Amino acid sequence: MNSNGDMTMKCVQSIHKPLNLIAAAVAVLACFTVATRAMAADDYLATAQKVVDAAVQPSPAWDGPTTGPKAQPDRTIVYVASDLRNGGVLGVSDGVAQAAHVIGWKVRILDGQGTVSGRTAAMNQAMALNPAGIIVGGFDPAEQAVVIQKARGLKIPVVGWHAGPKAGPDPATGLFTNVSTDPIAVAKVAADYAVVKSNGTAGVVVFTDSLYKVAVAKSTAMANVIKQCKGCALLAVEDTPLSETSTRIPQLSTALLQRYGAKWTYSLGINDLYFDFMGPSLSSAGEKPAGPPFNVSAGDGSQSAYQRIRGDRYQVGTIPEPLMLHGWQLVDELNRAFAGAQPSGYSTPVHLVTRENIASDVKSNNIYDPANHYRDAYRRIWGK
Repeated sequence: MNSNGDMTMKCVQSIHKPLNLIAAAVAVLACFTVATRAMAADDYLATAQKVVDAAVQPSPAWDGPTTGPKAQPDRTIVYVASDLRNGGVLGVSDGVAQAAHVIGWKVRILDGQGTVSGRTAAMNQAMALNPAGIIVGGFDPAEQAVVIQKARGLKIPVVGWHAGPKAGPDPATGLFTNVSTDPIAVAKVAADYAVVKSNGTAGVVVFTDSLYKVAVAKSTAMANVIKQCKGCALLAVEDTPLSETSTRIPQLSTALLQRYGAKWTYSLGINDLYFDFMGPSLSSAGEKPAGPPFNVSAGDGSQSAYQRIRGDRYQVGTIPEPLMLHGWQLVDELNRAFAGAQPSGYSTPVHLVTRENIASDVKSNNIYDPANHYRDAYRRIWGK
């Protein structure tokens, strides 16, 4: 008999007082209800464990495109960043610059500086440069729909990075394609990690930014996972702008500690930026660097996050995007657009970095760069 069967038998055996038939039936039904809930919790924990085990494995061999158009010559492209203070957005810009050099293109990088007005100015500046193509890095294309549609009318292809709630082509917003690891899968892995590490008892605060559709999609997915965990508690979903984390998160962290105390054992952020400013408040409140609360990020993989994970200081995990790889993929997707080909359809697999695997997965330069020879693959496609 399994543990849940034992639980049911012990519960039934504990009904030792004389009962009428109706009361006895109710008592036995209660026993089976308890056992069924325990079985559901055990089943979910086992499922989450399998997901996490797969996500922490070393990067697989290259599973991306192996064919495509040769390099289209003499192109100038523009990368419009949502905010170059964001480590993920910055890392992708480095990958774009590296790949553009290899394929033989010129690239301009413009900073939206974390505000709608800043991104609007950057997009207008990008259009004034009359580029062959534009990359929007880390913001919702609907925010800049007017400029993107103007680009589309001029046959200037626009590709995105983290520019929507799903990877792949997005004709509705005018994107040739959106490059990203599947954001919903990323969110679920982060939440499953909290479930597994807490043995199904996590008390969770989720951090999001409703300005971005992809952020809302991720935070909703994380919240739904925690709700499926019978022994876990979703304490709050905090909507706070990424552009204001430096000023809001310290005070918010203190408020959350006062509100939830020891019940707050895990934080799930849509990216690492929230945790850049949480540590001092937790430290001032006497919370140990190694946690709780244990902080897990569903996105990016910033240099500061890797430093925190290595030092076991106020962050235990992150799901990094392979930023350099995505930069190369963005250039390849633009090359396909220039050649009149279809998008590659590629989405990178989810990978979870923790203190246990960071030494092998993230090198001394604090960049997660999969050892799957993607640069060689793209060089062969481009004939470079």
